[in-house]
Amino acid sequence: MTDKNIQVKRGEQVKVKPKVSIIIPTYNVAQYITEALDSVLAQTFADYEIIVINDGAPDTPELEQVLEPYLEYIIYAKQENRGVSGARNTGLRLARADFVAQLDPDDAWMPDYLKVQMRIIESDPAIDVLYPNAVIFGDTSQAGKELMRFMPSTGEVTFQRLISQECNVITCVTARRESFFRAGLFDEDLRCSEDFDLWLRIIKQGGRIAYHRQILARYRRRQGSHTSDPIWTCQNFLKVLEKAERILNLTASEQQTLVQSRDRIQAMLDMYEGKKAFFNGDMRSAVKSLTKANTFFKSLKISLLIKFLPIAPRFFLRLYEARDHFVYKTSTKFD
Repeated sequence: MTDKNIQVKRGEQVKVKPKVSIIIPTYNVAQYITEALDSVLAQTFADYEIIVINDGAPDTPELEQVLEPYLEYIIYAKQENRGVSGARNTGLRLARADFVAQLDPDDAWMPDYLKVQMRIIESDPAIDVLYPNAVIFGDTSQAGKELMRFMPSTGEVTFQRLISQECNVITCVTARRESFFRAGLFDEDLRCSEDFDLWLRIIKQGGRIAYHRQILARYRRRQGSHTSDPIWTCQNFLKVLEKAERILNLTASEQQTLVQSRDRIQAMLDMYEGKKAFFNGDMRSAVKSLTKANTFFKSLKISLLIKFLPIAPRFFLRLYEARDHFVYKTSTKFD
């Protein structure tokens, strides 16, 4: 059942009983979504429906112009802005298949994504959520590299390995639709890390998340997205940890891992806030935040930076910019 305020248009070519429902939430991504949709239409596995959810996007006129050639092949839903969680929940409620696949509108799939994912998940009824590897593309020095190099997964996906980030679930998952409903769907109070929150709940309810290392997706990194802001990301990661500690029945070892992870992420947040203050020329705040971070990291390099930063701030700024230019070949600054 869907909200009566959600406008839904079904294209004439949409399957009545698809095997997979592909959910694509959209907000201010009109310039990217063509690549995502074309990658779906190029799939070697064709038993699917595509659900595009316009989450009150400010670029709706541009989006609908871009979507015009695809309308007969998709389900197009339009709603007031509720955030990515609300958009994904709308897609899940509209979905008619037993399996769902998530695709962010600025990402894309390799032609065999659905074929490989469905073969694996159907062959093992114990798997609730399955994710592959991806290759990074876009405006980043990491372009062309495997995503699992930076977001690794090691061993079985457990609550503790998710919390400690030994396992990182890539967003382009294929899953059993019922597992999302059983866990209570995405939390619409969360505007970031909403998927991480759901994976924790699925695991704690006895669900199984699995992965493999075949590259089946293209993962875009771009300036200006929320996930490109490390401060935003750390703040929301901490919100999810606080929620998990509050509502989930954790074992003693899970609680210990959560506290250790919380301390580490808080230190990373302090570090990023120190860097931001440094970029903004606020050396006093930079030193304060870096000092807080270093109570956790206990790094000689950070200690030396704290000592000499107030003395030669311009030198360190030029050094940072030179590193970006010659080593990373892109700016790693953030607003």
